Amino acid sequence: MSDAPPPIRVLVCDDQALVRTGYATIFSAQPDMEVVGEADNGHEAIRAARQLRPDVVVMDIRMPLLDGIQATRQLAGPDTEGAPKVLVVTTFNVDAYVYDALRAGASGFLLKDAPPAELVNGIRTVARGEALLAPAITRHLIGHFAQHLRPADASRPARQDVVRALTPRELEVLQLIAEGLSNAEIAAAMFITPETVKTYVSRILAKLGLRDRVQAVVLAYRVGLVSP
Repeated sequence: MSDAPPPIRVLVCDDQALVRTGYATIFSAQPDMEVVGEADNGHEAIRAARQLRPDVVVMDIRMPLLDGIQATRQLAGPDTEGAPKVLVVTTFNVDAYVYDALRAGASGFLLKDAPPAELVNGIRTVARGEALLAPAITRHLIGHFAQHLRPADASRPARQDVVRALTPRELEVLQLIAEGLSNAEIAAAMFITPETVKTYVSRILAKLGLRDRVQAVVLAYRVGLVSP
């Protein structure tokens, strides 16, 4: 009997048939992935996800009837149970809503022109429960969507709640995460080991009730701990 883990179940959502076919071909060729379905609009994405129960939903933002942001919010937003991981694949120069998608519950995002190997790795990353928010992408996001990152958007928790919940060192780590630094870069900046950084990150997520690194970045901007 094989001890290999079950394949990652993937649902591909994009309104362009050629894009869906391309993704499905790439993902199906991976020994650890299974494409369980496709959807060409937001409503169909929600229906298919609830019926097929994929591990990861690859979600386009611009789709007819219901866009990818609303679909993501219904699938992976607050208070959703058994939510799949949502990987948004978008184009910076076209979609001005990536930040909103992350707030809606997406576990990360990639650009549509990412090479196949990066897309495949992205699915594996979010399937493991990790956030796909590479430092360079974080900086790109901040630069392109600074107008969305306003402290006025904050509701709960507020800045003072975050400050009270974290130790000074944890607060420093959160600020560095939001500035786009990798664990290795944070370790170098704070003169600690990468393993210690990982411990800090885990504590930050637990104390603030956050799912992943993406939510930590979003929260830091929402409450004004860092500014674009």
